[in-house]
Amino acid sequence: MSLFNRAEVIDQNFTQWVDSGDFPQSKSNSSLSRSNIKKTDLVSIFESQVLSRHMDIKARLLKDEGKCYYTIGSSGHEGNAVFGHVFSYNDIAFLHYRSGPFFLQRSKQIPDSTPIFDMALSFMASSEDPISGGRHKVLGSEVLNIPPQTSTIASHLPKAVGTAFSIDRAKDLDIIERKLNKDSIVLCSFGDASVNHATALSAFNTATWISTQGGHVPIIFICEDNGTGISVPTDENWIEKNFNDRYGMEYIQANGLDILDLIEKAIKADKICRLNRVPVFLHMRTVRLMGHAGSDIEVGYRSIQKIEESERNDPLVHSARILIENNCLSKDEIIKYYESAREQISHVFDSVTSRPKIQLASEVMSTITASNLDRPALKYCSTQKRKQIFGKEFERMKNPQHMAKLINYALSDILLHYPNTMVFGEDVAQKGGVYHVTADLYKQFGVRKVFNSPLDETSIIGFGIGLAHNGFIPIPEIQFLAYLHNAEDQLRGEAATLPFFSEGRFTNPMVLRVPGLAYQKGFGGHFHNDNSLTIFRDIPGLILAVPSNGADAVGMLRTAVREAYYNGRIVVFIEPIALYMTKDLFNAKDGKWAFEYPDIKEEIPIGEFKTYGGGNTLTIITYGNGLYLSLQAQKEIEKKIKKKIRVIDLRWLSSINIQGLLDSIRNCKNVLIVDECRRTGCHGENIFYQLKTLSDKEIKIKLHAAEDSFIPLGVAATATLPSKDSIIENSMAMINE
Repeated sequence: MSLFNRAEVIDQNFTQWVDSGDFPQSKSNSSLSRSNIKKTDLVSIFESQVLSRHMDIKARLLKDEGKCYYTIGSSGHEGNAVFGHVFSYNDIAFLHYRSGPFFLQRSKQIPDSTPIFDMALSFMASSEDPISGGRHKVLGSEVLNIPPQTSTIASHLPKAVGTAFSIDRAKDLDIIERKLNKDSIVLCSFGDASVNHATALSAFNTATWISTQGGHVPIIFICEDNGTGISVPTDENWIEKNFNDRYGMEYIQANGLDILDLIEKAIKADKICRLNRVPVFLHMRTVRLMGHAGSDIEVGYRSIQKIEESERNDPLVHSARILIENNCLSKDEIIKYYESAREQISHVFDSVTSRPKIQLASEVMSTITASNLDRPALKYCSTQKRKQIFGKEFERMKNPQHMAKLINYALSDILLHYPNTMVFGEDVAQKGGVYHVTADLYKQFGVRKVFNSPLDETSIIGFGIGLAHNGFIPIPEIQFLAYLHNAEDQLRGEAATLPFFSEGRFTNPMVLRVPGLAYQKGFGGHFHNDNSLTIFRDIPGLILAVPSNGADAVGMLRTAVREAYYNGRIVVFIEPIALYMTKDLFNAKDGKWAFEYPDIKEEIPIGEFKTYGGGNTLTIITYGNGLYLSLQAQKEIEKKIKKKIRVIDLRWLSSINIQGLLDSIRNCKNVLIVDECRRTGCHGENIFYQLKTLSDKEIKIKLHAAEDSFIPLGVAATATLPSKDSIIENSMAMINE
């Protein structure tokens, strides 16, 4: 039994070793005389350590009974209770999943909190869990300033950096929506294996990149180094050698088995970070106990000797020794408390097993777009203020312009009307973006609201998530659609899941601008001509906008920002690069694809599509470049058949108004869906399926999409894509059948 049930061994060892005084020794000076640490503080921290340990033990027992669903515990990491004591609950904390002691100890800063009961509800996936509503076992609390995290492997680090940056920037801009105190810092904890992840490296790099340029990034990276990543050992010197002399970051090492040393080092880190507003790497060496999770059998990859060495250095046993040596508690008092804590945890956990669970799909999904934002009403700036910002461009706004210029105007107005908005990304500031869509914004609003980022998409999106945690509405730019795939998990696994796992108590709204799609003749190949939007179909709650012309782009962008501001939504705004500079539709210099800048209050509601033309012979449903080509085709098709046809521009590819489309095509004989993205996984697939299955009458429907191919460079750049001619050909074939 003892070979496999290490929780039982560890539990018995504690009582036996404390009772006999058989303690492991430490090289650290464990005397209270070296500091001003109070005995009552040590006892309080120890209590949280013990409670966390019994939670781990009880959770494993209940898992065996099928009553508990998640058993990655905090055993071995009990030292992080110190951080819950030293750092104020005003300091937002993005936590490692082994941070139960931190959570318990921080709760003591808030009167009348019930952390044991709350955590038990989460362990048992009860719908009464006050943070996730039973959707996952998470450590999170709005009142404790702890956004919920699931089993993060470094994915929370980039947003922690963005949040840290936001604190001083929000103070400088004096935005009324800010949530964090102006002198607060950010805590971000993770395991030793996580530092190897590309996402972590991205965060460290961005934090130091900003810091070395004079920017403020008040963050403490807390690396809880237990020497093992699931089953893969971490070299003893790996963390220290990588971070001890890292440019732009302070490094502090602490003994995770010694709460006195941890307190001193945490206080030191706090002082450096809070006063100097710089990143600090706090390296806590510790051990891992009871394996990685409940189903993990350590003897399969670690020798029993190594396992027993770790167990001998149990942090709870070290803490008990320190308390006894400093006359804080006697051994009998420690054992008595240990057993009373066992009874307390057992009683609470057993009582929670019968609490209600979420069961219905509607209940699960109710928080996907949940929001609790309380924003002041939007106030439009005066004409005089707009003239001041736009300068000479103000009079030119009356003239028809191409899409790139109209989006530029819209961004200027948005930055002016929403003081908490920011535009950032690669080359967006002085250069004005690769396509000059952000031209002059830097001059108009300065570096505090418009700035360049490192060449790192993970940090760009993560940074945006972090800014949103402190009341900003970030408008980051990913330079090309294909580049987004470097960082898609920041969008899927971090941004989109936050309201879901917090019942809307935490949100990270943003409008992510992405120049993309195909038809850029002879430029870039597949890495710049990416015609796939499939990833966005797979993210619940995401709003996806794809304008086809400048006027629509302005109205849709305004709606996107409004949705982010008031409803906490995440919007991906795809801008067809091939249409950026397009002014003509049918003939050179006809000016039919240049539009006037819409009235300042004009917006386009989500899901609202636009219809061009009429008639029931044929309806073409499309978006983006597809609309531009379909309107060209429409003119020739109508000449051929001597009848009118309709073309529908979807504009929004999320919240597609299927019923509206069904009503529109009810009396139509033929429906052609033109999708410029690859056939497999494109939005046209879903539209085809829904129209086909939901229609109350037989309708002839066909999907005309791009081939399942990457885009080549040169004369074949459009060979795999729908064209005006192919749209005409497919349309005529349907009409003539």
